[in-house]
Amino acid sequence: MCHWPGSDPLSREAGEGWGGGASSIPNLPPRTTLRILSDGRAGHEAQTLGVAEALGAAPDIRCIASRHIYAALAPFAPADPRDGFALAPPYPDIAIAAGRRTIPALKRLKRDSGGRTFTVYLNKPANGLSAADLIIAPRHDGLRGANVFSPLTPANRLTPERLAAAHAAPDPRIAALPRPRIALIVGGDSRHGAYGAAHIAALEHIAASLLASGRGVMATASRRTPTALRERLRRALVVPSGLFWDGEGENPYLSMLANADAIVVTGDSVNMVGEAVATAAPVYVVPPPGRRGKIDAYLGALRDAGAIRIWSGALADWRRAPVNATPDIARAVAQAHSAFAAPRR
Repeated sequence: MCHWPGSDPLSREAGEGWGGGASSIPNLPPRTTLRILSDGRAGHEAQTLGVAEALGAAPDIRCIASRHIYAALAPFAPADPRDGFALAPPYPDIAIAAGRRTIPALKRLKRDSGGRTFTVYLNKPANGLSAADLIIAPRHDGLRGANVFSPLTPANRLTPERLAAAHAAPDPRIAALPRPRIALIVGGDSRHGAYGAAHIAALEHIAASLLASGRGVMATASRRTPTALRERLRRALVVPSGLFWDGEGENPYLSMLANADAIVVTGDSVNMVGEAVATAAPVYVVPPPGRRGKIDAYLGALRDAGAIRIWSGALADWRRAPVNATPDIARAVAQAHSAFAAPRR
């Protein structure tokens, strides 16, 4: 894999349910080959790997490391010749990509394969419906087209089996916390807004008040989390009732999600919220700073579906079913690829 150093596609930054589970996903033909074009971002890899795994495929992961001028102009620039390895034959039957910097390579792979490779792009492409044979654009993106599938949440790798295994064998640091255990999943600055002093103080207050109520509180930050917020949480969440993962040792993110009696997550990342609602725990979302058009639409749809509640200062006793679109996305890919390949058989 080529995710950023210190990251993990299962760790942060990636439908109405499992809909019958992976067993109901149409099988790909035997020996179907699948390639992932990766830009190295953990959130994008979580999505592409989640789809590949739900399809039962062992993907060939090729890294896109375009030089600055090509990356800056993507997706409208041509593919960087330096990314030739990602485009090299033998051409795969299916190619899946996420992130605007992968689009030129995805389109070039389609062309170089003589149209044989079925291309899939996850998220809304800036260059429109021609980006791929199939586009998986979450509903809040508002993209419509004959080649568009619009799930409620993006794909992720949080299968019921992974969550069950992590629940059965929790990270020792989490097992030592008192119950009920609350997971505090914190994002950070984005192009839509930055966490200022008031937002940082509010998140510190959430952590401290949950801890003071006698609950165990386990928190993890992302690479986007401001240093000031990290330090506030580190000071607030101390043993024996608190845990703040600072990047040292094994990442307990999956164990946090699987062993949380409730989850409080910041709303600045669609992937983070999508992974939280893939669990069965009650999920509370802290609205992010800045302009939030699409985020508000996404959170509103999840709220209307009963998957989340907006944080109002206190936990409540409520239950919900897991929400995970990954199997639905995999089914859409398998069915669209079958229709694409049928005339060639």
